[in-house]
Amino acid sequence: MTAPLPAGSTIGIIGGGQLGRMLAMAAAQLGYRTVVLEPQAGCPAAQVANDQIVAAYDDPVALRELAGKCDVVTYEFENVPVQAAETLAATIAVLPPARALDVSQDRLTEKTFLNGIGIPTADFRAVDNDQDLHVALRDFHGAGVLKTRRLGYDGKGQRVFRNVPLHETGGTFTAMGSVPLILEAFVTFDREVSIIAARDRNGALSAYDPAENVHRHGILHSSTVPANITPEAATAAKGAAFAILDALDYVGVIGVEFFVLPDGSLLVNEIAPRVHNSGHWTEAACTISQFEQHVRAIVGLPLGTTNRHSDCIMENLIGDEVSRVDDLAGEPDVMLHLYGKAEARPGRKMGHFTRLRR
Repeated sequence: MTAPLPAGSTIGIIGGGQLGRMLAMAAAQLGYRTVVLEPQAGCPAAQVANDQIVAAYDDPVALRELAGKCDVVTYEFENVPVQAAETLAATIAVLPPARALDVSQDRLTEKTFLNGIGIPTADFRAVDNDQDLHVALRDFHGAGVLKTRRLGYDGKGQRVFRNVPLHETGGTFTAMGSVPLILEAFVTFDREVSIIAARDRNGALSAYDPAENVHRHGILHSSTVPANITPEAATAAKGAAFAILDALDYVGVIGVEFFVLPDGSLLVNEIAPRVHNSGHWTEAACTISQFEQHVRAIVGLPLGTTNRHSDCIMENLIGDEVSRVDDLAGEPDVMLHLYGKAEARPGRKMGHFTRLRR
């Protein structure tokens, strides 16, 4: 058994966005200090952390400083440079491990990994030129979602094909930036769900109830718990998440997104090696939030209960929707969380709220 880090130890967080902010808040609740590595001074996470190193995520001097100040390092987004995580891991524990970043950063690698451990996904093809796209679209009857293999999020870096004549696809590879791509077959599904699961340093596993998600313009709009799925589907989602955690020798919280097919079976859409937007509801409807669970896992404390005391719906406040704050603050059974971002921009997540349903 691994002894937990004592209170007063310092957690390094790579990334200074809202997820890092909420991790720093959870760490403080448990008596831990935090240092954020983020190139933007005064970022949301730095507003509540004990210290910030203002530098690029892969700056070698900053990485040495971070390792010297911390007892364990984690991250709040999946596009942390893998080399940076590996460099840190030579002198300090980095959790989740760098391999989780490596698998999740490339959609082709991710789906190949999932299929390799027996977890089904949508059919897919690698696309490295227009000829590859032509062949893949022919395989998928002229339809599919073309995505950049790396760096896309919230619907960015994607192009949808529906009944497109193959002779009209020329030049697509160049138009998408001449970067490695993946074509994913369309999936006929009833709904989208996700599950937040965790694994600690001793291999213990836990999972929250699945949430049913609604996306608008490629960005998560709401997460509702309980999800409208069968008990068998919920059990399958938990089993898939646990298989992923064990296969990666993972420590921390992970988010796994699924398509629910008409027959109730599941396909994994993607994994996120971090706390996840669709798990924000846990801070209002559970005793232990996903953020506290992540901190518990990486410092060696026992995982907390994942039981929820209320049904709920979480909604993101995106862009000008933050103007709803005054009205929301006056509602009973609403927990409001703003991220400390100064400027509301289209598509920018400014905060979220969770409405309990008692």
